[in-house]
Amino acid sequence: MNPVLDVRGLGYELQRRTIVDGVSFAVGPGETLVLLGRSGAGKSTIIKLINRLLIPTAGAVQIDGQDAGTQDIVRLRRRIGYVIQEIGLFPHMTITENVGLLPRLEQWSKERTAERVRELLRLVGLDPDTFDARYPHQLSGGQRQRVGVARALGIDPPVLLLDEPFGALDPVTRAELQREFRKLAATLGKAVVFVTHDVREGLLLGARVGLLDGGRIVFLGTPSEFRASALPQVRQFMDSAA
Repeated sequence: MNPVLDVRGLGYELQRRTIVDGVSFAVGPGETLVLLGRSGAGKSTIIKLINRLLIPTAGAVQIDGQDAGTQDIVRLRRRIGYVIQEIGLFPHMTITENVGLLPRLEQWSKERTAERVRELLRLVGLDPDTFDARYPHQLSGGQRQRVGVARALGIDPPVLLLDEPFGALDPVTRAELQREFRKLAATLGKAVVFVTHDVREGLLLGARVGLLDGGRIVFLGTPSEFRASALPQVRQFMDSAA
């Protein structure tokens, strides 16, 4: 099966310092790849390089076989769902307006947009009739994060990037959303890249895990292979979860 997302030799330097060094991986439809690593390992930078919030200094990214570097940057980003820890909802917009933002920018009809918003809210476990007219400040942290996921899926992008989306939530809400996301990812058929520094979260959500150290991927494999690995960097993470 051809990958949806293909990252080849990706590199990024800033002020002569190497942040990402020769990173390569591919993600197929319906697969979640977790990028795991300590703070500063390069995880979030890779996410930003994929959606060209940062411009790579080496390597290439392909989406559905097309070079991301040759595409119009606005069109590219609309083909990539992006969810961050801070959620980034517009506080002056209702939940309906936030979730329907990309369909409106794509000039979908009002009827089609409204139908899509209701579909997405139901998909992330929020009743449209209850939440559609509310504003972000009227929601809990977990509910806002659900809305953030719904908005990222607005125009059905083939790739979904999540940068520590549950990191700011309390442990109970975080565990709940992890379980819900695992079920959701299995039904979406997207190529998903999920960034975390939490090894338990990574092993729960990832079909494969890529461990980053110093901007390089030092391990790439299944959760079972990760648990069995004797690599010192892997053992440090496994020991932290004991």
